Amino acid sequence: MKRVFAFGTIELKQGDLTEEPVDAIVNAANSSLMGGGGVDGAIHRRGGPTIVKECKVIVKEKGSLPPGNAVITHGGNLPATYVIHTVGPIWRGGKGGEAETLRNAYNNSLELAETMGLTSVAFPSISTGAYGYPVEEAVNVALQAAKDFLMTSKKHGSVERVIFVLFDNSTLSVYERTLSEL
Repeated sequence: MKRVFAFGTIELKQGDLTEEPVDAIVNAANSSLMGGGGVDGAIHRRGGPTIVKECKVIVKEKGSLPPGNAVITHGGNLPATYVIHTVGPIWRGGKGGEAETLRNAYNNSLELAETMGLTSVAFPSISTGAYGYPVEEAVNVALQAAKDFLMTSKKHGSVERVIFVLFDNSTLSVYERTLSEL
């Protein structure tokens, strides 16, 4: 599904994020940036040693990545040129600022893409796996953040396409329903 707005497009698809031929894919990373399970582990495995090497340099220089922040590495063996690593919030019932942190993860990733002059960015559903954020709640934050960013950045920015590559059909369905309501 694709929604074309005057300021850019938001696309939804089911698939494998590591196969997206875009300027950057976003990694739902952990704070150590050293890979793990889910999409994080898949990106590190498929991307190869370049990503790990660059992540080690970032951690050495800046320390671990706080939730909501974002950093960028080259894509290594991935079809994407870059990987933007962001840490989403761990779900704690919604009363610990999770929505704000999740929105920051999307916004900071998009701002980094814009700073780099990138036009296409593909996201997973950040924090809805091992971090336990309910998809029904996360999708509103994700899609609204993407829409708001495209609306404000289009006046001067480079990002034109935001793609959400979702792992399973049930997650895709929630995203489709919510996007149709935007």
